[in-house]
Amino acid sequence: MHLHQRTVNGDISCTGIGLHTGKKITMTIKPLPLNSGIHFCRTDRPDRPHIPARLENVVDTRLSTTVGQNGHIVATVEHLMSAFAGMGIDNALVELNGPEVPIMDGSAGPFMYLLKDVGVRMQADVKKFFLIKKPFTLENGDKSISVYPCRELKITYAIDFDHPLLEKQTYVLRFSGLAFIKEISRARTFGFLKDVETLKHNGFAQGGSLDNAIVLDEYRVLNEDGLRYGDEFVRHKILDLMGDLYLLGMPIIGHFVINKSGHTLNCGFLSKLLKSKKTWKLVKFSDRRACEARHISVPTFVLPRPATV
Repeated sequence: MHLHQRTVNGDISCTGIGLHTGKKITMTIKPLPLNSGIHFCRTDRPDRPHIPARLENVVDTRLSTTVGQNGHIVATVEHLMSAFAGMGIDNALVELNGPEVPIMDGSAGPFMYLLKDVGVRMQADVKKFFLIKKPFTLENGDKSISVYPCRELKITYAIDFDHPLLEKQTYVLRFSGLAFIKEISRARTFGFLKDVETLKHNGFAQGGSLDNAIVLDEYRVLNEDGLRYGDEFVRHKILDLMGDLYLLGMPIIGHFVINKSGHTLNCGFLSKLLKSKKTWKLVKFSDRRACEARHISVPTFVLPRPATV
């Protein structure tokens, strides 16, 4: 069941504010047929352009991940893409009446709620998987991403900010749909009070607030309700990473070891990894036995509701 492609079981919508544009945006997620992938559609444009959510369409990675094609863009796609990855959604159309995915509460939690509410439709063909065969590393100063062969998707992530609450946090995720929901999906984006004025002056974070981000001063969290997890910051970095990884258009099987990365390094790493064709292979598994024969652990996703093929 977990090997088959998935789409959403119907249409579902939400409305929210764009983190960087500050604009009110309505988003509707709709089913797509087999082998379509994830597509964004700008319904506010006369020609309703479609932008495939693919790595080759990434046009900006400053503070968020933006995809674009033929002059049309959709910004801040990473949290929604992470939710699709967590639910195992392969094919979906995302309609937006503005240039940015709404930020909601700054996590993937609201998108997971939408996807679980509408349900998942199983499709007739199986998924492709991006299987890591050999180690691969990209470094940029003190930042690095490495990936190693592994029988499952595993992420070991370390951050180290010059702040008493963000020093040397490390988290290890062994992916499953349930682990993603419980451990990662509700972790919110974060920023520093000292940077807010500069960001807004430069056209970013126009819609940012304590309702959709963790904000820190020099010593503490300013949000009245505090943190959802003691290490919410590094968990959110994993959430971002999973959204960026899903721009490959399929689940990855490998062990990522990451130190202090961000959207720019994430996407740069994926671009170089794709060019190193001896380090990976695209595979399909007809059933669980085929996975076991190659010593691969079948990724488990949230079960569909209702179960249809």
